[in-house]
Amino acid sequence: MIDIGLTGKVALITGANQGIGAATAIALAAEGVAVFLTYKRLAPLNEPAYPEEYDRVRGAGAEDVVRRIRETGGTAAAAEADLADPETPKSLFDQAEKTLGPVQILVNNASASKSDTFAPNERDSFGRRLRPVDAETHDRQFAVDVRAPALLIAEFARRHIERGASWGRIIGLTSGGPGGFPTEVSYGAAKAAQENYTMSAAHELREYGITANMVYPPVTDTGWVNQEVEKSVAASDVFLGVARPEEVAEVITFLASHQGRRVTGQILRMY
Repeated sequence: MIDIGLTGKVALITGANQGIGAATAIALAAEGVAVFLTYKRLAPLNEPAYPEEYDRVRGAGAEDVVRRIRETGGTAAAAEADLADPETPKSLFDQAEKTLGPVQILVNNASASKSDTFAPNERDSFGRRLRPVDAETHDRQFAVDVRAPALLIAEFARRHIERGASWGRIIGLTSGGPGGFPTEVSYGAAKAAQENYTMSAAHELREYGITANMVYPPVTDTGWVNQEVEKSVAASDVFLGVARPEEVAEVITFLASHQGRRVTGQILRMY
């Protein structure tokens, strides 16, 4: 049996009421990590192109995830918070430390994905509603996917260094990048910026025992995958089928583990 060295650690995971965030919280808790879940309940999309269940999971709290973890002997707490508020990162670390202790693992998972475009199209190829790029799509996307992760990393690093710690993990989630992301252009741009912040953290914080990486999941069914998406993935010569959130959580757990100690400054792409 391999000891992955996570027992007794504390993790803060954003967007952890469902999908990859919830799966990551459950996976880390199973390895002895005390997990602090953050989330924001979102209004229904009322979008026929998405499965009906998607609105329910987006609007759910984190109570079920916390209950599942506690029922199996794990330690978990949760707080609802709006990452678009620049005061939120400090508040979340204060709450996590008061409840569970100093945070040693930060997982930047939350996203404010907006389907926006420069083209005059009202729907994407999967039938999902599009809107033109405007100040609202840009500002909300960048507030949650860029500014919040940057401030969370800064707060994580400041507290880590002040207490003289020598072990830390920063892990972000991306699906965009410098190559562009048609029909979700603000999302792609924001993720490219988050990747850059995380790579900078990898370089600047390595001397303090912190690794920083990004995970680029494949198409993952977090509730939004419809039949058209499934058909597209099945026909692709790139993807190995639609992934489950638990599969992505396994990669995140590896990066957090002792075995991932020499992996830093990487964007791990899954297929």
